[in-house]
Amino acid sequence: MSAENNSLNIEAGPPPPPPPQDHIKNTSPSKWPLLLLCCLFVAIGIVGGPLLVRFYYLNGGTRKWLISFLQTAAFPILIPPISLLITLHASNPNNLSSSSLLLEPKLILSSACMGMLYGFINFLYSQGLSYLPASTSTLLSKHSVSFWIRANGDRPAGVSTGNYWLGFFLTLLSACLTGVMWPTVELSYRKATRALTQATLLQYQLNVSVFATLFCLVGMAVSRDFQAMGREANEFAHGKVVYCTILVAIAVVFQTSILGSLGLVFFAGSLFSCIYISVLVPITEVASFVAYHESFNGEKGMSLALSLWAFASYCYGQYKS
Repeated sequence: MSAENNSLNIEAGPPPPPPPQDHIKNTSPSKWPLLLLCCLFVAIGIVGGPLLVRFYYLNGGTRKWLISFLQTAAFPILIPPISLLITLHASNPNNLSSSSLLLEPKLILSSACMGMLYGFINFLYSQGLSYLPASTSTLLSKHSVSFWIRANGDRPAGVSTGNYWLGFFLTLLSACLTGVMWPTVELSYRKATRALTQATLLQYQLNVSVFATLFCLVGMAVSRDFQAMGREANEFAHGKVVYCTILVAIAVVFQTSILGSLGLVFFAGSLFSCIYISVLVPITEVASFVAYHESFNGEKGMSLALSLWAFASYCYGQYKS
């Protein structure tokens, strides 16, 4: 691939050159603060998200479509920064028309399709996490590793063997679909006609979140989650206030995570995004062990070692190249 294919212009102007290869070293030094911020956002979601959802399930929560809905329902927090970026752009007389900051039709269509897919992925993930320990769910959903787990030693109390394996395969399916989604998002970035900016990146995420939320709202309506929420809040082990706080926290943490994920794909590529997420899995496992005293058996240890080895290999490859 020629050097022309190794840069991605993210400022408004003429159509950009072909986007970068999947190497973090192609990221402009001026974009490193944004890249590090995206890494922080992803870390908050990968570590905090499963712990919050598991807390909900362990203390009386049962609504899977509600949890799926919450994973993208905080999209309104994206509107102020989008508006600010467009306003700042418009106030500079040297910039092109503000219309250059708006999503082009092909990206609108792509974000709508990715949103529907993401809503379905969230439902599979929420269903799986209701039957699995947070550490097991994280290993499956972030690694797509189908290691053999001994159900008697890893299965949570009160979960049948059948439900345990149902959660196992649903989580694995969500991981496979996620593995398709992020490269497709990156391909959409590459196919963009106009230059990509931070504003268009946020708009893309906003559209993904809106369509995923609408998808899950239909599921909530069919499963009558709205009618059940009041009763569930009353019966929640730690009371209504904690119940509402957990729901809000889940929404904010997962929205932060998807913002960081899309940013990582934009600035560094889907390969780096996957490698970075693998580094966070050990932290989630330790946090799950501390918070919920989940088991840490040999199979999880092997998967942990493989993830660390993959990250070390990636870093070495980047260093040598």
